[in-house]
Amino acid sequence: MVVCVCNAIREKDLREAARNGADTPCSAYAQYGRRPKCGQCVSFARTIIAAERASA
Repeated sequence: MVVCVCNAIREKDLREAARNGADTPCSAYAQYGRRPKCGQCVSFARTIIAAERASA
């Protein structure tokens, strides 16, 4: 599922970034050379990252 339309970042990308140490949406996006633009995805991205880090 696409989480960030502005940057074409998918849920699987955020989960991978969290496994690689990202703990915020900004740090996850930075791993892909991007940053949040409109910001509508940030709260959902935060939830996905927290869930992935909790299951690690």
